[in-house]
Amino acid sequence: MRLNPTVVHTPKAPTGIRGLDTVMGGGVPSGRTTLLEGGPGMGKTVLALQTLVHGARAHGEPGIFVAFEEHPERIVRNAESFGWDLSSLEGDRLAFLDARPDTDLIQSGAFDLGGLLAVLGARTKRMGAKRIVFDALDVVLALMPDARSVRREVYRLHDWLLANELTAIITTKAARTAGDANEAASFMQFMVDCAIVLGHDLVQGVSQRHLRVVKYRGSSFLENVHPYVIGPEGFEVARTDTDKDSQARISTERLSTGVSRLDTMLGGGYFRGAAILVTGAPGTAKTTLSGAFTLSSCERGDRTIFVSFDSPPAEIVRNLASVAIDLAPHVAAGTLKVVAAHALRGSAESHLLYIERLVEEHGARCLVIDPVSALGKSGNDKVSRSVVERLVEWCKHVGVTLMCTSLIDVEHRDAEGTPIQISTIADTWIHLDYLVRGGERNRTLSIVKSRGTEHSNQVRELLLSHGGVTLADVYVAGGEVLMGTLRFERERAERQTTHEREEDQERSKRLLDVETAELGARLEILRTQLALKERERRALDAAGDEDVDRHSAGLRSVHDLRGGDRMTTDGGGSDG
Repeated sequence: MRLNPTVVHTPKAPTGIRGLDTVMGGGVPSGRTTLLEGGPGMGKTVLALQTLVHGARAHGEPGIFVAFEEHPERIVRNAESFGWDLSSLEGDRLAFLDARPDTDLIQSGAFDLGGLLAVLGARTKRMGAKRIVFDALDVVLALMPDARSVRREVYRLHDWLLANELTAIITTKAARTAGDANEAASFMQFMVDCAIVLGHDLVQGVSQRHLRVVKYRGSSFLENVHPYVIGPEGFEVARTDTDKDSQARISTERLSTGVSRLDTMLGGGYFRGAAILVTGAPGTAKTTLSGAFTLSSCERGDRTIFVSFDSPPAEIVRNLASVAIDLAPHVAAGTLKVVAAHALRGSAESHLLYIERLVEEHGARCLVIDPVSALGKSGNDKVSRSVVERLVEWCKHVGVTLMCTSLIDVEHRDAEGTPIQISTIADTWIHLDYLVRGGERNRTLSIVKSRGTEHSNQVRELLLSHGGVTLADVYVAGGEVLMGTLRFERERAERQTTHEREEDQERSKRLLDVETAELGARLEILRTQLALKERERRALDAAGDEDVDRHSAGLRSVHDLRGGDRMTTDGGGSDG
């Protein structure tokens, strides 16, 4: 369910608890009562106290914590582990009241909350309190003789809270069986304006805590079950409802992959803010490829987080250095933070919140998780897909470029799927594989998809050496892909064949050159002979013309001596 920002909701009092205010549309109802119900160890006290601390520190709303079960000193001491610095608030802004029943006293007559509420009324006016917590109210309600008395005192408390316009949180234990002491107080869910139920499951040895907002009068809220953790800073809630309409940061900036030939295959690299998935079997260089991107990010000046579920940080840095990926200087400079996580030491939700907190604290612009498929290990397999989907959405929303590696689904290797089915939400999917030929195992790389990019569809050989990471074009011979030694041998054979062919061509060229030269010489001789013959022909033609001219001249002379008529030009004449 997506909250509609145009709807007018009940005034809210922010809790300051990560994720909870989002689930509740801004916080608990201001000036009204919220019931917090759950079993032991659920964090009810932590949630309630954290809300008080946030109100006093961030909103200037003094608060009172009424303890019915645990001694206030113990509560304060336990809260020190969260770094809330309660000592700076105690006094005018935060007060604790020890309201635990005295077990040594013998109850005589009817028991009610009138005296307690009178004390609280005076303290509230003196402090100007705006928020109040009644922790473990079920303890004092258990002293009531019957359900009718319980209802009477609960309504007395409810009316007092309304009269004082206090934002209240009441914590109670959840009834486990019929006849439980707290069963009589179950009607409080109907009385209060907001009710939150905390739950706890143990799934295959992994603890899974979750909460659900059961009701919220006058306000919309996210109705699904939401996992939560109690972390170093207190109560943290993970949203399970992904908001597809949220405005993600869209960028056209390209980021280098750290491998120049892969940049070319991707048209310049990854988009900033994209989600990149690298899949493959163990040993296909998924960590190496993510390490190349990490180094490129650090050299670009982007603060980066590298989360490894497989190896400790020092081992990651050492191993990547063997392929010329030197992360040590960037770790020392503070640009890069490499952290190790253990999938089985917490739920997938706890890892999600931990990773988000790391990114925020480090101010990271790039995040690498190796491998994200570790979140699907024992106890996490049912929720890991949702966790990764929300991680991708969160990274897009804050503009963080995310690279995740994942093992392939061994049961469906030909489909190149992932165990937690995250390939569909990735923007760029790079698949790594092996090709075994001629007693060798060689790595291959191919781009399955890359949204918004005209990318290469070719399979490339992934080469790792002390000089770094690079790609080579695969060799296809007769429809068979060759790599490694087989490729080298075939290329060497082809080079030899090419060399021999070039030598044959060179010999043929030389022979043709000799023949051409001979023909040229012969042609020159023929041209000389032709010129001589032509001169002889011209000489003969000239000699013939001279004979004719002499003969004609002689005839005219004879004719003139005889006194005949002048001869015609054709040599004829008249009779004498």
